[in-house]
Amino acid sequence: MKYRQFGSTGINVSEVSLGTWQLGSKWGDPVNKDVAHETLKSAIDAGINCFDTADVYQGGLSERLIGEHIKPLKDKPFVITKVGRKLPKQAKEFYTKEALLKYINDSRKNLDQDALDMVLLHCPPTDLYYMPEAFLWMDEFKSSGLIKHYGVSVERIEEGLKALDYKGVEAIEIIFNMFRLKPAELFFDMAKKRNVGVIVRVPLASGLLTGKYHARTSFGENDHRTYNRNGEKFDKGETFSGVDYHLGLKAVKELKKVFNTENIAAIALRWILMFDAVSTIIPGASKPEQILENVKASELPPLTQKQMEAVENIYNTYIKNPVHYLW
Repeated sequence: MKYRQFGSTGINVSEVSLGTWQLGSKWGDPVNKDVAHETLKSAIDAGINCFDTADVYQGGLSERLIGEHIKPLKDKPFVITKVGRKLPKQAKEFYTKEALLKYINDSRKNLDQDALDMVLLHCPPTDLYYMPEAFLWMDEFKSSGLIKHYGVSVERIEEGLKALDYKGVEAIEIIFNMFRLKPAELFFDMAKKRNVGVIVRVPLASGLLTGKYHARTSFGENDHRTYNRNGEKFDKGETFSGVDYHLGLKAVKELKKVFNTENIAAIALRWILMFDAVSTIIPGASKPEQILENVKASELPPLTQKQMEAVENIYNTYIKNPVHYLW
């Protein structure tokens, strides 16, 4: 495993970390706690020292499982959690100091931490970025010792750029993958200039970029890849990165030809690591074997210029219009 500087935090994080949305389960299925703990152990054994979670993942169970697992460890991983999605509505007027304080205290309890390593506002509405008092509250929570670092998880490039205006923001979590190239245009350079860490989420486009799916693949009834393809429950960019599933399959077929392999997961992750603005990527894993697949990315050699150009050409041909312009 290789490690990268995490913005201005003074911390080095594994370039491949662990996203825990589906920890110990498939999306929508019950969590198997034993498998969850085995997965966390496998991650640590593989050199992963950073976990990403949220207070809404399995109703707080993801946080609690992580808290239980790391409590006896001498060298604890850095834990990033996210708050804000429990609000009754995603509108800026619901983002009050009292609400955020409650969610932060709930996460402190779940993770069994006096001070949370890092808290991200969890994809708040765009209007919130023009509400400076919210970021001043986060500064207060940090000064009072409730959190050590904070940042935001964003849906849109404009949100990430606006977040960079606030000095207290130390990390921005954003969707970036072979099917979502726009962050590399301007955002990455700006984040580097401000020394803000970049956490890449949805790195495999909800599994589409593993190369394992086909036209007949079915997903569970409670899986967001079934019920959110058009943004029925939350931003459609969270599901397959907003790419039409069947069009995405055509693009994946072309990627397989470029790299001469059926399983492109590790290559897709290695592609992201070619960008030095990226601090860490957070592919998910529901079982230990998937950890081993994910960490292969850190061991692969750099992609060639020809390969990088081929990925961009495939993106321009199949994906760019309209995805590039929506987020």
